[in-house]
Amino acid sequence: MSMKIALEEAEAAAARGEVPIGAVLVHGPSGRVLARAGNRVEELGDATAHAEMLVLRAAADPAQHRLAECDLYVTLEPCPMCAAAIALARVRRLYFGAYDPKGGGVEHGPRIFTQPTCHHRPEVVGGIEEGPAALLLRDFFAVRRQS
Repeated sequence: MSMKIALEEAEAAAARGEVPIGAVLVHGPSGRVLARAGNRVEELGDATAHAEMLVLRAAADPAQHRLAECDLYVTLEPCPMCAAAIALARVRRLYFGAYDPKGGGVEHGPRIFTQPTCHHRPEVVGGIEEGPAALLLRDFFAVRRQS
């Protein structure tokens, strides 16, 4: 169900002209959705306004910025920036849809969670709803290439 919400957020991002990536942060023990978002890089003119960053910011509590009981669902393998933020926030589990060989930072590229300087390594499960997540991205970029 949570990845379905992330896919809905990705579709909404695409409708706004954003790269279609969506994320949802869930309190693991209760299953309660704490935050959901799609990319807003173009809208906000902010290179850090990735879906993952937006949900981490929205769920952060000034008294407690750690999200140790939380699970993050995102439609694309997080980039290195987002992976580092996920580690710093102490997210319990990361579930992602499509793999990103060019820009990923978890299973590809710098593999942030395997670095000796990474102090927290969430449990990672990739490939959840990979087909629909990858199709959203392919369709989005195919339209842009035709323009």
